[in-house]
Amino acid sequence: MATRRIISQEKSILEKDERTDFSPAAGEKSNIAPAVPMAVIVKLLAFTFAMIVVPIGSYFLTVDNLFKGNSTFAGALAAIMANVVLVAYIVAAMREDQSEQLAEQAKEAKKDR
Repeated sequence: MATRRIISQEKSILEKDERTDFSPAAGEKSNIAPAVPMAVIVKLLAFTFAMIVVPIGSYFLTVDNLFKGNSTFAGALAAIMANVVLVAYIVAAMREDQSEQLAEQAKEAKKDR
């Protein structure tokens, strides 16, 4: 069985991992802020909660009250409501992305003046 020798000019795997630029310099505070803004996290959690509660709630509210025990129609309504929440999340995400682009364009317009 042949083994590979490490040549003195070539770095081993352990030597390649010895990067020290990951930590902040002495006297500097490290940035512990999340990479994603808090508003985005709150929006995601709200839509996650809605994705769980709205379909299940609509099923149980309509199975006896609206559809008189027909669980097929109540299940179909729950599926439709899940899709409504999903489309609402997509629309909210697209609006947020557009607002960021408009803010950048406004900053560029101010710089040009």
